[in-house]
Amino acid sequence: MLKAKNTLGIVFFPAFDWAISPTHPERQERLLYTQDQLREEGVFDIPGITELKPDLATAADVARTHFCFPDVASVTTHSHMISAGGAMRAARTVLDKEAKKAFALVRPPGHHAMKVVHGARGFCNINIEAVMVEWLREHYGPLRVAIVDTDCHHGDGTQDVYWNDPDTLFISLHQDGRTLYPGTGYPYEMGGPGALGKTVNIPLPPGTSDEGFLFAVREVVLPLLADFKPDLVINSAGQDNHFSDPITDMAFSAQGYARLTELLDADIAVLEGGYAIQGALPYVNLGLVLSMAGLDYSHVREPNFDPEAIRQPAKVTAYIEEVCRDILALTRNPKPPKGETAHGWFSRRKTLYYDTDAITEYQTESVRLCDHCRGVVKYETESTRNPLCLGVEAPIGACEKCVEEAYRIYEAGQIKGEYRHLQLIDRVGKHYASYTG
Repeated sequence: MLKAKNTLGIVFFPAFDWAISPTHPERQERLLYTQDQLREEGVFDIPGITELKPDLATAADVARTHFCFPDVASVTTHSHMISAGGAMRAARTVLDKEAKKAFALVRPPGHHAMKVVHGARGFCNINIEAVMVEWLREHYGPLRVAIVDTDCHHGDGTQDVYWNDPDTLFISLHQDGRTLYPGTGYPYEMGGPGALGKTVNIPLPPGTSDEGFLFAVREVVLPLLADFKPDLVINSAGQDNHFSDPITDMAFSAQGYARLTELLDADIAVLEGGYAIQGALPYVNLGLVLSMAGLDYSHVREPNFDPEAIRQPAKVTAYIEEVCRDILALTRNPKPPKGETAHGWFSRRKTLYYDTDAITEYQTESVRLCDHCRGVVKYETESTRNPLCLGVEAPIGACEKCVEEAYRIYEAGQIKGEYRHLQLIDRVGKHYASYTG
């Protein structure tokens, strides 16, 4: 009998009770066709492959990761908590050595949800990978984590969450932001002052096929992973780079995705986007499952697959090769981030649009420049939904002075009365507080 070379846990949650609208591309059928395909192929009958039930994330799990205004309950549903819990279950499976690898086939997705959350953007309310990673760090201790985002859209939310974290390497391969939402993800976006070079963006031109994606993985992603030496590699496994996806312009195939998965050799994969519900997702997910399990995926073919029809032009190949050379050189010699430095703090201002909920946010992020740790981070934020709010975080490994500064800022904000909602994340003392003025 066929047996998996790598034991693999698969967490499945289609979120029957959550949809933006009945006909929206991010709906439950994204996973139902995949479930049918996996069962038809007898995947769960293969020794070494196990189907797992998701955990349920708590409000505290989200509040450890995000500043949700006015609170977690106002920006999440039960399905969001199970989706995040599904990712947590996948991670627990690997860390507890129940299986060598795990794949969280869950929705709603999360990689557009930023550190501060006022609502939904890019179909995402909370960042399920980030909630998973911070849950792991809370329960298993400090971990060096690499997150490789292969969704067609730039993982701007994950980038934002880990902008100031030198212990998280975030790499995003995506369709060039000049041609697709969210319009970000350029090579010069490289991380905050204490984490320069730990954010890496690889924007690829429309029409990039298997050849271009796999070149970028071999020439940029794998060398950077080798340099970083992570304890854990996570794949934000978006599948909307597929040639048949209705909302993107790339030319990746199911075979290409399976090969990328083999090269990346991630410990955990978490489903993100992908909206060719019948023509791509069942086959791409099947290829990913077989690849992660160390099984032969050469027979996996989606309908209408014609390698000649999706072959990338020579000029696209040449462009990708040049971009990859430049990105690798830039990452190893990063330029300072854009922003302002004053009185020992580095600040950047952001205007963000929540396209799903039609919210505009105005935010100032400030990080304390500390010689002993990564520094306390402060977020002053207001939106068309919420008045001025304050979020303050003393990160993992914060020195005593930065922890004291976090509490000073939080308590001073309560006294001044200029903020409607205030939230504190103390990762050192594992204390999470909120206050409404």
